[in-house]
Order: sequence, then structure tokens, then C-alpha cells
Amino acid sequence: MRNIEKLQLGIAQLGLTMEESAQQKLLTYLALLNKWNKVYNLTAIRDSEQMVSNHLLDSLAVLPYLWKGRWLDVGCGAGLPGVVLAVARPEWQITMLDSNSKKTSFVQQAIIELDLKNASVHCERVENWQPHERFDGIISRAFTELGNFMQVTRHLIAKKGSWVAMKGMPEQELMGVPSDCEVKRIISLQVPNLQAMRSLVIATCEGSKVT
Repeated sequence: MRNIEKLQLGIAQLGLTMEESAQQKLLTYLALLNKWNKVYNLTAIRDSEQMVSNHLLDSLAVLPYLWKGRWLDVGCGAGLPGVVLAVARPEWQITMLDSNSKKTSFVQQAIIELDLKNASVHCERVENWQPHERFDGIISRAFTELGNFMQVTRHLIAKKGSWVAMKGMPEQELMGVPSDCEVKRIISLQVPNLQAMRSLVIATCEGSKVT
């Protein structure tokens, strides 16, 4: 099955709709990732067909549970899920953050080549980063364990904002959630053509709210 067919089928199985132009942008992103990966080792997955399920569909699977607003993808790596979210939801503002300059250079190139007006990337350690505005949602895919993810980004979350952590089996990490925080939902995800367990943890902290 060609990548475009695999992507289209996966989008349908996730119950999503996406314009053909957006699907083409995702495949362009995948081709760019493949090209850069040969030099910069951005992802351990080398097979482009496997990238469709492990990267694109895995990122798209979270969309039904997110909300419109200003989003931060912490530890974005090669732009997952940030670039995918920016393509799928052009009305959202997506900011990506990573301390690895090679990865942020790739993401910046992807933003330019895909003409993503709603996306930006910064190379900085999250603890030191001080943006002008806070975020309605902070998401991570493979950044750190749940409690630490929330602790190191507390200064970045907006009033009534929430954290969204993309995990495998998160149960062991729940004990590390700060005492003044609450896990609102744990959602099991079914990612097409992906055998591994996937879940989404949505959490809030009273202490993160600003007046």
C-alpha cells in the first residue's frame, strides 16, 4: 500500500476528515524527515511506511481530545506531534520547543517548506524559557515522565490550561503527579497499524493558575 493510501485509510479509521492539501503536506513532511534523518538521525524509524503509522497517525490520534487555542509541544524532537497538529489544525497556534539544535533546525526547515503560518519553534531548555504568553495546552510525546513534565512546564501553562501527555501505559507514572494537581482523564487510543499500547493523559494543576 502506498503511503498516501495508508494515510487516507488511517485518517478515516480515526474518524477524522482532512483536506487533500493537508494530507499532501504531511507526506511532504515525511519525505523531508526521511531526507534529514540520513544525516542527523532524527528518528530511529527508517521505513517511510512505518513512519506513517508510528509518527503521522500516532500524532493525529490525539486530535479529537484537544481544543482550539495556543499549544506548546515540549521536547518536540523532529516536530511530533507539533508539525502534524499545525498541518491538521491551521486555526490553532502551535509552538514547539526542544534543546537539541539539530532537531529544531529541521523543524524550522519543515515549517518553511510546508508554509505553516501557525507554527514556530525555539531551541531552549524548557526550564529557562520565558515566553511572553502562556499556553492553553501543553503536550508532549516522549519528553519525560508525567510528574516531571508537569513540574518543569508549570510556568508556561495558562489559567485553566491543561497538560496532555502521550504515553504507552501511564499507570506507573501517576504516583509522580504533583499533590496539587489532578489527572482528569486517561484515554486509550487505537492507532491504525500500530500494535503498541497508546494512551493520552490529561491533567491540570490548581497551583498553575494565574490571577
